[in-house]
Amino acid sequence: MTLTSEPGVADGAVLPAVRAGALDAYAIRDEFPILSREVHGHRVVYLDSASTSQKPRAVIEAVDAFYREYNANVHRGIYEFGERSTNAYERARVEVARFINAPDSHELIFTRNATEAINLVAYSWGRRNIGRGDAIVLTEMEHHANLVPWQILVQERDGDLEFIPITDDGLLRLDVYEVLLRVKPKLVAFTHVSNTLGTINPVREMVDMAHAAGALVLIDGAQAVPHVPVDVQSLGADFYAFSGHKMLAPMGSGALWARRELLEAMPPFLGGGEMIREVHLRRSDFNDIPWKFEAGTPAVADAVGLGAAAQYLRGLGMDHVRDHERDLLAYALDVLPREVPGIELYGPLDVDQRGGVVPFNLPGIHPHDVAQVLDRFGIAVRAGHHCTMPLHERLELAATARASFNVYSTRDDIDALVAGLRQVQTIFEG
Repeated sequence: MTLTSEPGVADGAVLPAVRAGALDAYAIRDEFPILSREVHGHRVVYLDSASTSQKPRAVIEAVDAFYREYNANVHRGIYEFGERSTNAYERARVEVARFINAPDSHELIFTRNATEAINLVAYSWGRRNIGRGDAIVLTEMEHHANLVPWQILVQERDGDLEFIPITDDGLLRLDVYEVLLRVKPKLVAFTHVSNTLGTINPVREMVDMAHAAGALVLIDGAQAVPHVPVDVQSLGADFYAFSGHKMLAPMGSGALWARRELLEAMPPFLGGGEMIREVHLRRSDFNDIPWKFEAGTPAVADAVGLGAAAQYLRGLGMDHVRDHERDLLAYALDVLPREVPGIELYGPLDVDQRGGVVPFNLPGIHPHDVAQVLDRFGIAVRAGHHCTMPLHERLELAATARASFNVYSTRDDIDALVAGLRQVQTIFEG
């Protein structure tokens, strides 16, 4: 079948929001309908993009067009809607694979999110390759999604977990990592960018070290793919997982990229329709990759939206996206301690080692109270442990508040945060 373009997934030129080699975040805001709303009489200041991003019109319209114009199941119907649906679904796969520079779009499996992608590897690859006494190396900064599946696996298979510690400013102890690799782990799994501290880990260096020790590497890219250029070939990892909803795409979309030879050797994750070639009463022959891992009717509209988001970000240029985020981060790390007395900030100080995430606390004020008061002024931040309870235990923190950025974030948003935090202090400190 010849792949043609559907709304939101076609190739496109650089968007008008890129001017003079930089993002125009104010123009970008206009492309996100939800950001034109008011909350409690104030403009929306959305600073919770590390939890989930807002969606541009290009993505919303791509999903809307699927349901309005050609809703049908994929790989089955030979009528017009079915052909068009399959076309859009597979075109989205090509677009997302191109976005991360995968060498072959068939190495990209659609999942609901990074969590499902990691579980796929744990259940399929892990149960075939991890046995008694085998070690998996993780880090102290992992999201629960890159921790709990491995806990379940090693408990079931009688394996072991080892952890790379962090420094007080949120950097991985690579000297300890080098020692841990001497136990010859089967797998090393770690986050590309920390969702709590923003730490950008030295992926290529860590991958090379793991491979030299005979281990495979899984990267949790949920916080990286929306914010920094990702080239899976250059990174050298064996598995790379990410979510769509953090990169401007619909909730319920995501992907796992893995090397072809690994995917072909792995058994299916789920059984049912689509992942089979032939079914008999007592045996089945499985489909080729990637469909071997996509059992049942997929979330076609969400995949189409993921393709549209990848195309949108590629149009902006991920180098521009990273430069914009670095500028916001530098501004926030400068103005927050200067204008908000006593604020405590966490994570690396060097913006080149950090993504657009700023966790903080106001002494004597619970983060949930901070977030609740900020909401009165239309400011959305996260409060809690951000699905990194072990990391908070390591830092001896019960919880933190967290501001996080995306392409639509501006310095005005940071100024609003500063003003809001001053209001919080006034309310609680009198």
